[in-house]
Amino acid sequence: QVTLVESGGGSVQMGGSLRLSCAASGRRFSDHAMAWFRQGPGKEREFVAVISGNGLSILYSDSVRGRFTIARDNAKNTVHLQMNSLKPEDTGIYYCAAKLYDPTISGTGEHLYDTWGQGTQVTVSS
Repeated sequence: QVTLVESGGGSVQMGGSLRLSCAASGRRFSDHAMAWFRQGPGKEREFVAVISGNGLSILYSDSVRGRFTIARDNAKNTVHLQMNSLKPEDTGIYYCAAKLYDPTISGTGEHLYDTWGQGTQVTVSS
């Protein structure tokens, strides 16, 4: 059983930065690909970024590439999302997700991810 807990959300002005963190329970953290998804007001949940188990492969959505950075610390069972140059359209609930015992980044559909955190709210004002 793996539990994910996100933190670091908040409210910022357009152009500001936030750093989200996701702490995972359990062992063998490096066996899981880890991803971030988000759901804006009135929108479907969408893929943001994913990182492979060893941290060497990363994929971003077009909307965040160049502004967001995903990274993981396998020694601390954590994954982070550094968000810079934030825009109002980045507003939403951000979810951490794990693809258990599959460290590859193949596929970005949310159906591929087994375990989800409770989400953390990010609000960007103009």
